[in-house]
Amino acid sequence: MVLHDQHDWLLMNQLPNNTPTDYQHEGYSRAQALDPEMAKNYVAHTMIGDPLADAAIEALSSMKRSESSRIIAAFMESADGKDHAHAPDAVHEFFAHAAKPPDWFDQSALAPGVRMFHRNSTQVGFGMVGGVLIEGFKTNISRSFFITGRLRDQGVRRLQQNNRHMLEIFIPGGLERFGDGWKLSVRVRLVHAQVRHLLANTEDWDTGAWGVPVSSAHTGFALAAFSARLLKHMRSLGARFNKEEAASFMEVWRYTGYLMGVPETILVQNEAHALKLYDVGTLCEPEPGPTSRALAHSVVNSAPLVIGIGAEDPSERQNLSKYIYRVSRALIGNPLANKLHFPKQSKFGVLMRFRVPAMVSHTLSNRFKKYSRKSSYVRFSAYLTGTLYDEEGITYKLPDKAYAEESSSW
Repeated sequence: MVLHDQHDWLLMNQLPNNTPTDYQHEGYSRAQALDPEMAKNYVAHTMIGDPLADAAIEALSSMKRSESSRIIAAFMESADGKDHAHAPDAVHEFFAHAAKPPDWFDQSALAPGVRMFHRNSTQVGFGMVGGVLIEGFKTNISRSFFITGRLRDQGVRRLQQNNRHMLEIFIPGGLERFGDGWKLSVRVRLVHAQVRHLLANTEDWDTGAWGVPVSSAHTGFALAAFSARLLKHMRSLGARFNKEEAASFMEVWRYTGYLMGVPETILVQNEAHALKLYDVGTLCEPEPGPTSRALAHSVVNSAPLVIGIGAEDPSERQNLSKYIYRVSRALIGNPLANKLHFPKQSKFGVLMRFRVPAMVSHTLSNRFKKYSRKSSYVRFSAYLTGTLYDEEGITYKLPDKAYAEESSSW
């Protein structure tokens, strides 16, 4: 509900005239009470994409798909420039920026977070599927996914790609210049820019109401969820880690967000900052609607297939989906679960089923090295089953149509 005449509302809140109408509601006033500067900054970023990536995609848009893919691959795999000397200037500028880490980045500070990730990979997986992804889709970012059909039409592949990306950024050296975590992060940035380019040329996207597709407000919000909210959910599921490991985990995601094109003006700084950004963004966003509900249910129902359960026996898939709904309700809380029309289920004891085995495993790992090695192998193997590794390696193809059912494979 818009509180006042549009012009008066914008003037009262000192916001520009191009502020999307979906963000002109009473929740913004509550966000201002929490942090006025952050609230204003968040809404302003709904109209900001990624200027460097957007310019690079625009420069590549007139080329054949095979040629643009070759150019992107050349930049990803080579730093000497001989294979891409004739690439557009905007593409050179984009990769020059991506290849130079910011002054605050310290590669050596990532090691504790990497170790913590692998030690708690079970909690990471359920925290993402049952918590973080659901919370991300409660925002207007669900609109771009819904319109394009990326998750609806190819949900299993997209979730497996997401898992692969997260695994690679938490592999030792994965975020170094030629590490797969670095490459996949930059690839995600280019995919986001391509989606903005494609949706801008459709009649389905309403910039005046929603802002730009995959805006920097939403990528900043997503980073806050992937990092600080994931830590919160991991703790609820029984993960064990100390303050140094948590801070290091945040640094992995902070640099990953930088590579993915989140502007430093809305990039998370630490866990406390990320949690506040998440809270402010939640208040600024409109209430979850049909697209949020569709995407949230798609995540839950695709998750069993991601790990290879239910392809031949639908009852197995249904049982696991039902359990994931319970876990998700316990993590995200009843108010959001009800808004998303999740099944009415009791949360009693569901988190304890994670905490007790985690506590036992932690104790045994500390006392017996052989158990620790075996447990680590089992966890890594289990996480690996839900990731996507194409036979040809990382593909640098981009979607070539706005709608998934019309686009070539990528």
